[in-house]
Amino acid sequence: MGSAGEVGPGRLSDPEEHWPVHEVEDIWDGKAPFSVRRDTITAPDRPDERFGRLVLEHPGAVVVLAVDERDRAFVLHQYRHPIGRRMLELPAGLLDVPGEDPVVAARRELQEEALLHAETWEHLLTTYPSPGLSSERMEIYLATGLSPAADHGDFEPHHEEADMTTSWVPVADLVDAFLAREITNGPTGHAVLAYTLRDRARAATSS
Repeated sequence: MGSAGEVGPGRLSDPEEHWPVHEVEDIWDGKAPFSVRRDTITAPDRPDERFGRLVLEHPGAVVVLAVDERDRAFVLHQYRHPIGRRMLELPAGLLDVPGEDPVVAARRELQEEALLHAETWEHLLTTYPSPGLSSERMEIYLATGLSPAADHGDFEPHHEEADMTTSWVPVADLVDAFLAREITNGPTGHAVLAYTLRDRARAATSS
């Protein structure tokens, strides 16, 4: 194992690093914008020790925390089959248009899933939800200055999406429920906690 050491303030980061890849085996590639491969790699200081790692190639996603003037967030309630739960989630979608600016995708998802437009967009977070397996990168945005959209755009709900319901929930209640493990969707928790900490930091700076 590498040696542990304390890192000073302002120096924390996730630096880019690439270990040698000796073989690549394609495991699965379907109609969805995902694929699975198995890389055979070595650590830079142990070139004779080869081992395999599965990689789920993912185009990335956007997540939208839409907050109104009463500090309520727009949320979705959607069945998720792999875990057998109806999850409380935020509007979200894949970055499956090559080269598209993530905020453009976020605007589209907010219109499609929430029937809303937003005047102001602020980037809250970038996160990799499962870096040990997947390349998925999530861009999380705060949307404010909300107004109704005339239609859902090209969105046509199917399957689980056709069963989706929506509601408005105070952000403070979402934070409490996430910390109490009553809601467990990761991007939702990341978004509301980041929003809350952002507001606290701004209040402390202005006081």
